[in-house]
Amino acid sequence: MKEKIRIGIIGTGFARTVQIPAFCKCEGAEIVSVSSAHLENAERTAREFNIAHYTDDWRETVRNEAVDLISIAAPPIFHREMTLLALENEKHVLCEKPMAMNAAEALEMLGKSREKNLLALVDHELRFLNGRQAARRTIERGEIGCIRHAKYNFRAPHRGSEDSPWNWWSNAAAGGGALGAIGSHVFDSLRWFTNAEISGVFCQLQTHVKKRPDAKSGAMRLVSTDDELNLILRFADSQLTEDATANVSVSMVEYPIYQNRVEFFGTKGAVRVEYDGEFFIGKAGEDEWRKVEVDLNEAVEGARPTGWNNGFLAFAREIIKALRNGETVVENAATFEDGYKIQLLLDAARKSDETGAVIKL
Repeated sequence: MKEKIRIGIIGTGFARTVQIPAFCKCEGAEIVSVSSAHLENAERTAREFNIAHYTDDWRETVRNEAVDLISIAAPPIFHREMTLLALENEKHVLCEKPMAMNAAEALEMLGKSREKNLLALVDHELRFLNGRQAARRTIERGEIGCIRHAKYNFRAPHRGSEDSPWNWWSNAAAGGGALGAIGSHVFDSLRWFTNAEISGVFCQLQTHVKKRPDAKSGAMRLVSTDDELNLILRFADSQLTEDATANVSVSMVEYPIYQNRVEFFGTKGAVRVEYDGEFFIGKAGEDEWRKVEVDLNEAVEGARPTGWNNGFLAFAREIIKALRNGETVVENAATFEDGYKIQLLLDAARKSDETGAVIKL
């Protein structure tokens, strides 16, 4: 067993609030380099977490000979270039979602990963919530029968204020927006729970907050990304689905409280999972949802309680354990092949919004 896995972090947003604290709690892990587009952010993060090396050039982190694993938590526009260079430098890669800007980029990343005997995963950490895993096992055992329909409801007030500053999230050219950030998780969840591909996509995107103030000048800038999306989907038939459909509602501007709920309705009953992994089952003939007792995941101290940090901590521990054992596969993790298939769905959703048509895959 390898004594330590040394990690290089690219990004100081989600990486600083969730990824770095989570890796710090992993036995056998050490963060040795952090990079940010803004040197002051890299330095502040390095001092906060006692990281030896910091830089405003992510290539220094990737090429650092001490680094075993690169965690990419930068805007999507950079994912392809960062991933390809990391793999070329024989680094294991954990890439934030969405995997790329489009399916062509994702396919190139997938192809490069297949040339290497390296870990290459996409950060769909919600798969590692205990309640989601218990619900998936319930579905796979056939306890709710064949799936007829799924509902996914995500609402957050985080970008509801028009005073929130313009940043890369507001910029389509950088890969911002709710479809990529949240829609990628939705597509991954629906595929993972059902073991079925999505065969038809109808999408409507919406931008409610159309201008935001520049963080430095205060001048109002146009927002080119979506903050709401609605999807109507069809599943391909599988062992768990037959002529199944799904409705998805995602909003980053809905008050008052955060919600991340997924539900599956089958011929014998239904399951529901909340943002933190709370798991409920409703059987045919019963009048109420019944809560299934599941140990909720350990949280990352100080992180916003939205489920992402809990899932990431569990995921991070599995990554480090695998790499210490010389393995490049992590059970339940989203692979680059998953990331590519999700990117096909994201591209289909954008095409559907542009044309007003159902896109079949």
